[in-house]
Amino acid sequence: MRVLHLVSEKTWRGGEQQVAYLIEELLKQGVQCFVACRRRTPFHDYCLRQNIPHVALAFANEFDFGTAWQVKKYAEQQQVDVVHVHSAHAHAISIWAYILGNHRPIILSRRVDFPVKQNFLSQFKYNHPGIARVVCVSDKIKEVVSQSLKQPEKCVTVYSGVDMSRFAHSRNTGKLHREFTLPLHLPIIGNVSAIAPHKDYFTFVDTVELLVQQHLQAQFFIIGDGPEREQVQAYVQQKQLQNHITFTGFRNDIPEILPELDVMLITSETEGLGTTILDAFACQVPVVATQAGGIPEIVKDGHTGLLAPVKRPDLLAQKVIQILRDAPLRERLVKKAANLAQQFSKENTALHTLQVYQEVTNGR
Repeated sequence: MRVLHLVSEKTWRGGEQQVAYLIEELLKQGVQCFVACRRRTPFHDYCLRQNIPHVALAFANEFDFGTAWQVKKYAEQQQVDVVHVHSAHAHAISIWAYILGNHRPIILSRRVDFPVKQNFLSQFKYNHPGIARVVCVSDKIKEVVSQSLKQPEKCVTVYSGVDMSRFAHSRNTGKLHREFTLPLHLPIIGNVSAIAPHKDYFTFVDTVELLVQQHLQAQFFIIGDGPEREQVQAYVQQKQLQNHITFTGFRNDIPEILPELDVMLITSETEGLGTTILDAFACQVPVVATQAGGIPEIVKDGHTGLLAPVKRPDLLAQKVIQILRDAPLRERLVKKAANLAQQFSKENTALHTLQVYQEVTNGR
């Protein structure tokens, strides 16, 4: 099996990490992987470091026919069996490459839970005959995308996975408490994610405000960086919560600091699945989250975590206090969550994805 992965994003976020995990595990299964990526990006650097066969292209926009032609030529040169695309721009490029003569079946990964746009281009891209499967990272996404497909049976669910070995030796070392000079007994409530619109950090701040008003003694951490950081920081200043909320920026020591959280607070407005939640499960950190997208498929309310509706800081605050004050509940949640996390390994994701490739190529 020879697979060409199209990766057009400029940044490295959760989706790019999932592609990296997938490639690493497919290689272990004997699949030959090739990459067409945007030049001078973190994923380009990743391919260079890992010696992954690749071609670095412009991916200038969705109508970059020059990139599409180069993708066609590269697919021909490498004699690939399948083209797997991992983002919206890559999706468009794969369709143009197909029209230009690259008739390998296209596998499209869908990681976001908002509906497919109704404009002509989106409908054309999703219903093009070159699309053999749409691989959705949760059943919720599958439900949403299926509504826009003339052949909804092309939609399949393959859950995202995490590297369980990454957290095998994780434990609470008190690093954040020391680094930010916090009393060791003070609970930490935080989130680890890009500070992006769909993460709805404004609701996170509103939840903190309510907890502070209720005199909860804790420090709140926003761990990560992203396009809305300045706006969220301004909102924190407006609410006069700067002494309660700490922005750490991007961190590369997540396995070391994640176990230190007493509660993971996820306030997303939309979410494909939420692999950060699986990381928290692996570290036995209790989770309070919104009922956004595919989150309820892993955070089962009262079993593996606690859920609240989207944009309900009052209920989110209530759930946080419930976890902090009910030790038996907390222990039950983290035990069941840790067991569930074992099912969401990157190895399982790759095996299920490989099954999709085999189904598509065997049917040719």
